[in-house]
Amino acid sequence: MSETKYTLAATGPKIDEFLRPVLKNGGFDLDFEVAAGASPDPEIENPELVVRFSGRDVELLLANRAELLLALEHVTMEALAVPSEDHSKLSFDANDYRMLRIEELRLSALAAAEKVHRTGQYFEFNPMNSRERRVVHIALRNDAGVRSESLGWGPQRHVIVYPASMASLPEPPKPGPEAYAQHRHGPSGSYGHGGGAGGGAGFRSGGPPRGDRDRGGRGGGRGDRRGGPPRRPR
Repeated sequence: MSETKYTLAATGPKIDEFLRPVLKNGGFDLDFEVAAGASPDPEIENPELVVRFSGRDVELLLANRAELLLALEHVTMEALAVPSEDHSKLSFDANDYRMLRIEELRLSALAAAEKVHRTGQYFEFNPMNSRERRVVHIALRNDAGVRSESLGWGPQRHVIVYPASMASLPEPPKPGPEAYAQHRHGPSGSYGHGGGAGGGAGFRSGGPPRGDRDRGGRGGGRGDRRGGPPRRPR
């Protein structure tokens, strides 16, 4: 068994010391407790510490795909100098948002696999962070008829579900640092960036991979994005 790196005794007071003034100065009606980590599905998420919020402004934390919750998590980790490889060891939550999001992603993965089986075409999710992509991969790993792979770089990295016998799409060129600065998909390693609230993870379908990589700016010629109006013909 690996040794716990972030303990309640050592790290809990540091979180409290940083986070309480932030909430007070922001005028939020929120309280929180820091507890030892526990997860109903440790294979997907197994944090060492969980920060659980309560109070009148919890709905603000969870609005817009839990944008504020995830921002507080990210800022706190930065203040505590938690390295990126340890971000999964600390988790901020409210009203069981994390568990519900995992289930939403799992159902979306199964729906994507069903469509791949039915159509024989690949199915492309919208960009996700590493935690969300892991949920999709685990949900589909026992389906011999499909396979899931991650494609892309940085905030544009996403999951594609292929028929098992279909060739993979080629990896796109890696963008320069300036490209990352133009995208703000929230803190890396947190749930909540793959689609609209309550609307699944968000995904697109497409046909067999094409060698010329004519993608039309991540979507042209690949089918309509679920959750929005169909694209008009050009």
